[in-house]
Parts: sequence; structure tokens; C-alpha cells
Amino acid sequence: MLTRKQHQLLLFIDSYLKRTGFSPSFDEMKEALDLRSKSGIHRLISALEERGFLRRHHHRARALEIIRLPIIENSKISASQAEGPVTGNFPQLVHNQDRFPATVLETIHPAVVGVPLYGRIAAGLPIEAFRDSGEQIDLPAGQLTKGQHYALHVSGDSMIDAGILDGDTVIIRQSETAENGQIVVALVDDQEVTLKRLRQKGNSIALEPANALYETQIFPQSRVRIQGVLIGLYRQYA
Repeated sequence: MLTRKQHQLLLFIDSYLKRTGFSPSFDEMKEALDLRSKSGIHRLISALEERGFLRRHHHRARALEIIRLPIIENSKISASQAEGPVTGNFPQLVHNQDRFPATVLETIHPAVVGVPLYGRIAAGLPIEAFRDSGEQIDLPAGQLTKGQHYALHVSGDSMIDAGILDGDTVIIRQSETAENGQIVVALVDDQEVTLKRLRQKGNSIALEPANALYETQIFPQSRVRIQGVLIGLYRQYA
């Protein structure tokens, strides 16, 4: 549950980070929220950090990181609700720039886009992917980047250190290329598909898990085709 001021500050920091690439100063946050002192900003940031919406990097100046933003299910919010706490049982979009590139929600009520659900992908041993005909999930348009997208259910625990858990749904931007270090959907030998971090050197491709219990798999470049790049993760909370 977030108060109105907590929610306003979270959205302000998120917008500022996207616009400038670094965190706003305490003076800028104080002015944006029309507060009289910086101590109020300190309390709001501490509350957001305790609730898992924000992270402070204490070893760097002006270093705030948005972990997640709330999505409000109701299409309308009454005036009384707008002045009080922001509540509700709603799904969370997990976001962590240190773990994987992902977009986050820009507004409370974004337009909704249907993204096709292609089936289940292994985050452990590679398994064959399948496409569920006609099935899709609805996502806010602001979450998606340019291009075509699809969703896959995650099975397994080999990417848990990247914040990807068994049962999560990953959002993939279709692409046949990827940069080193990106998490990708990789098709091996035109049969098996897996979600791993890409490492390429010369004519070799390494598919790297994010779990010390799993080994990195190395293939000749000719055996691996990139099917897409991870841009986000959708997790439903009961």
C-alpha cells in the first residue's frame, strides 16, 4: 500500500531517471512534491525502499533505482481514493536494470496491448517450445518497446539470480540478433529453446545460466539462432 505522496515521488523519480539517466536531487524532489523540508523526502524514500519499490545505492551520490511500479486494476479512481493510499491486489512488473534491460510503466492507466503467449520455455534444461494458438496476455502499451513481442512462461530455476523465477512470464522482443550480456531466447539445433544470457566470442556462443548449480553451455555459432531478447518480466501475485 502506498500513500499519495509515496506514489507521486515514485513516479517523479522514474520519469526523471528516464529523461536524464540519473536520480533527481533532494531539492528537486522536495519542490516536485511541494514539501517544506528534505526530511520528508528522506522518509518517503525509506518507506518506498522498505516496500520494495525503490533501491538506494549508498556508495554513489544521487543513485536511486526503481525496482517496480504499481499497476492499478480499476479503470477509474475516485477523488477520495486519489487523496488517500493507493491500494489493490494487482500484478507487479519486475524491473531491475542491473539484472536485465526492461521497460516499466509510465502511467497509472496505460493502453492495453494483447501479446501472444507462445508457450513454455526452460530456464533450466532446454525444452521444445510450443505455441498456444489464440492465447495472449494483456500488457500496458508503455511496457513494450518498438517491434513485435511475445510472451513465454518460464519453467525451471536456472535464471533465479537474474530475478527470473519458475512460473514467471517473460516478455520477449522478437530479434535475430542480440548484444553480449543480454538475456535471450535461443533456439539450439532448430529443436530446443532456452532462456539464457548470451556470451559470444568468435564463432562460439555461450548460453550462460544465472544459477551456480547449472553449467554454461557452449555451441558453435551455426547451432544457435536468436529468437528474441528479454525486455521485461510479468509476475502475478495472489
